[in-house]
Amino acid sequence: MTLLAHRAEGPASAPPLLLGPSLGTSNALWDKVAPELSITHRVVRWDLPGHGGSAADLIRAGATVGDLADLVLALADSLGIERFAYAGVSLGGAVGLHLAVHRPQRLSSLAVICSSAHFNGAKPWEERAALVRREGLAGLAESADARWFTSGFTVPELVDDHRRADPDAYAACCDALAAFDLRDRLPEIAVPTLLVAGRDDPATPPAHLRQIADAVPGAALVEIPGASHLAPAQCPQAVLTALRAHFDGPAGRGMEVRREVLGDVHVDRAQARQTPFTARFQDFISRYAWGEIWTEPTLSRRERSMITLTALVAHGHYDELAMHVRAARRNGLTPEEIGAVLLQTAVYCGVPAANSAFATAQRVLAEEDGAAG
Repeated sequence: MTLLAHRAEGPASAPPLLLGPSLGTSNALWDKVAPELSITHRVVRWDLPGHGGSAADLIRAGATVGDLADLVLALADSLGIERFAYAGVSLGGAVGLHLAVHRPQRLSSLAVICSSAHFNGAKPWEERAALVRREGLAGLAESADARWFTSGFTVPELVDDHRRADPDAYAACCDALAAFDLRDRLPEIAVPTLLVAGRDDPATPPAHLRQIADAVPGAALVEIPGASHLAPAQCPQAVLTALRAHFDGPAGRGMEVRREVLGDVHVDRAQARQTPFTARFQDFISRYAWGEIWTEPTLSRRERSMITLTALVAHGHYDELAMHVRAARRNGLTPEEIGAVLLQTAVYCGVPAANSAFATAQRVLAEEDGAAG
């Protein structure tokens, strides 16, 4: 089976995130966002049929958004991806909504950007499809900037993508938009959902995103000032911030993990000592170390504790080592296993370092035994 053209970035072991494009664009729409998202995710951005590198014959006249969703699932299956986070712009966002309604078991979370549960009825899209089948895409490409961006802004590469798209495939995508209307099904969506609106978007104004946000239980809405229809290209940092918070979780999740691993007493003490000078560092630790690294599923907490103990011995951070010996016990390591880790450090970090580490660990373990007694 011919698959959608795609570009994969990020660690293969990271949580998968699929990114869908807008009509007339390629996966280059995500050029300023995807590399950053790929730090914490296995990012796969795909091209619509007849756009970018995807074959035009993947779609036919009279196509539906459901047909496009099936192509996305076939791509995910070919990559061994069962469940994934998803973000899409405009038509790509409609694909995400379709998946959330019809194949919710495949989605872990959803972000719908500059899109709609309907696209202003069938007639405008039927007329556009007829125009493109008759005259090609050159004329439409000339007006792309006005439809996609605020005045004075452009991304020439995306306009070129529009111009080079296959007219028949583009028209079939218009057919899909003409037939799309999920307004009555929105309350069924149960996957965590973020809506992102461009405040200056003429194609799918913020009211369209608000309609989805009001109907989907627990959905969140972000409006980006100064953004038009292709917000990831025009305001990438704002889109990236919204997607990170949605897909990676807020600092609150990091704080939850931090408390689970280090204990309430330690975290409460650190919070009590926090000052305006150290506040940003504490937030950084909660978001990055605890909200991203310690929550990444490739390694267990036990394994992370072993690695952390070794690194702290190697650098002589014995106060931190004491804290992480306690954390290792919370993460399920026995005193014997902790001793085995420290013995390993004697070989690779040096006997003096291991000697100090054993002294620190023995003191902590004795304190724990005393407290338990």
